[in-house]
Formats: sequence, C-alpha cells, structure tokens
Amino acid sequence: MDRDGLKLLSALASQIAISIDRVHAYDKIARLQIQTRHEQRQGPDERGECLPTDDIIGVSKAVEDLHELIHKVALTQSTVLINGETGVGKELVARAVHRASPRCKGPFICVNCAALPETLIDSELFGHEKGAFTGAIRTKEGRFELADNGTIFLDEVSELPLSTQSRLLRILQEKEYQRVGGTRTLHSDFRLITASNKNLADEVAQGRFRADLFFRLNVFPINVPPLRTRKEDIRPLASHFLKLFCTRYDRIEPDISDSEMEKMQAYPWPGNVRELANMMERAVILGEPRIKFLAPGPSGTTAEAGNRPQTLLEIEKAHIRKTITLTHGKIGGSDGASALLGLKRTTLIKRMKRLEITVEKSA
Repeated sequence: MDRDGLKLLSALASQIAISIDRVHAYDKIARLQIQTRHEQRQGPDERGECLPTDDIIGVSKAVEDLHELIHKVALTQSTVLINGETGVGKELVARAVHRASPRCKGPFICVNCAALPETLIDSELFGHEKGAFTGAIRTKEGRFELADNGTIFLDEVSELPLSTQSRLLRILQEKEYQRVGGTRTLHSDFRLITASNKNLADEVAQGRFRADLFFRLNVFPINVPPLRTRKEDIRPLASHFLKLFCTRYDRIEPDISDSEMEKMQAYPWPGNVRELANMMERAVILGEPRIKFLAPGPSGTTAEAGNRPQTLLEIEKAHIRKTITLTHGKIGGSDGASALLGLKRTTLIKRMKRLEITVEKSA
C-alpha cells in the first residue's frame, strides 16, 4: 500500500476512534442522567442526615405505632403492602422503609400504576427491546431494572391489569424477567413495596386482582390511619406545613388561634394530610397574619361559578392583583406591594411575570 493509502487509513482510524469515544461519552451521560433522576425522585431528605421517619409527623399513638412498624420491617427483605385512603402519606411510609433499610444507598423507584396507560405498563415496568413495537426506537430499561440493589414502590397497585399482575408474580417469585419483545432473561435484586387505597381482599373477591399475587404482596401490611381518626396530629402537621411553605414563598409564618385550631380538629379532612397541606399553602399565599379556617364547600369563599374551587395559582394571582391595586401600581418601597406581601421586590416581579400580571399605575 502506498503512502497516500496509509494516510487515508490513518485518517479513517482516527475518525472511528473519535466516534467510539463519543458513543462512550453519550452512554456515560445517559447513565448520569438516570442517576440524577434517581436522586431527584428521592428528594433531599434521602440524601441528607435526617432520621428515616422524620417526614412522618404526629404525636398520636397511631403515628408511634407506624414508626415502630417501619423500623421493624425495614431491616428485613420482606415485601410490604401499605393500605390507606388517598392523601394519608403512603409514599412517605414507603420512603421511610427504604431509608431505614440496608438498601438506603440504592435507588428508590416510585411508580404510580394508575397514571400509566394500560398499553405501556409492561414496557414501563419491565423495559422493552429496540423494535419491540411501533415507536420503540431504542432499548429501554424498565423500572424493575432501574431498581436493582434498591427499592421499587408500586403505588395504586390495584390498578394493574391482570396480564401485568401475572408478570409481576413471576418477577416476585424468581427475581427474573424479560423485556417486552426480548428473549434474554434478566435479573434484578430489588425490594418491593406496594400501596393501595382499595381493599385488595375485596378486589380479589370481585375477580379484579389475583389471589396468589395478593398473598405475595400482603406479607407485611401497614395500615396508615386517616387524619380524622388522629385529631391530635393536626396541630403539629399544620405547624410543619406552615414552616415549609413560608420558607418556600419567603413569608412570615402566620398564627393559628386556639379557636381556629378547634375548627380544624372538628373538620373530617376527607383529603387527609394532603388536603391539610394544600390549605396551609393557600393560607401562606394569602399572606394574612392569622389563619382563618373556612371549611371547603358551597358556603366557603374559595368557590367560583358552579362552586368550582379555585386553584392555588388563581388565588395567588387574585391576591397579588388586589395588593397592587391597593398600592396604585407601586411595586417596591416601604409602601409598595412587595412590602405588603412580605416579598422582595425582585421576587414579586418574577411571580408577576410567571402569572402574567401587568401593572397599570393610577394617575
């Protein structure tokens, strides 16, 4: 081969080497993105030094028992089934079990089964091979694969179709599975935690849930009681959420009088802890010095035409507009809207842009 041919081969080899390096770099970036998503799912508490059950707040006997159950089962490899109404904090319990377990340094993969389209559930849980179906342009790792050496949490597990329940039973028994469209058997070392707001025994009786899978999931059941049965937890929970949202929105923490707390403790809280958190967030956004409890419903002040509850963004937007009107369009200064709202001038301007609020100064 002549000198020109050698030069050409050398140039081609260099280009090939660069392409290979790029492939490795892209693969490394993809893995780092997956790791980042894991950390984002876990939240700051999982990466910090807090106690595993710090997020489960309360002084009632029910909460004390809940903490005890979490610490007992966390050190085992047992499958856990968390039962409770919507909004009681089932995911918090699952995260607490993970944080207190030997797998705490591994990933915590959270899957809301009710939010997955039935046609994509198997692909999301078990992954798929390239070309397995229309649109499968690359091989995708499933949630069980991502949960290797960690914990996978299946929320609303009662919503899984029967065909997926069969595959879930196999991976529980054998710790092995195949991606959709694949023939290679894969293994994953995971711990499974599930949750449901339905009575799975009733679902089994109705033929909507496999009995053999129910028995596999129900090894260690944890029942999270509704907020209406533990009224003594409302005060510490309300205080926690006020501090949380005041920090988030840079506000001064409002007071809750004993009379307003009595109203809150008399309310049944059908939305449980989530409803209480939303109510405290609304109170912080309104910026009043004292919280006034108004039970939701047609008699409350949070409804528009047709009794549709306002969203938090609608409430915030209306409150900012009202304050700007009071200050005749003045934003900064000691007598401006930002001072009345307890916000920095720049913070208020950013929120106004986000909420598309314009200022028309009075003449």
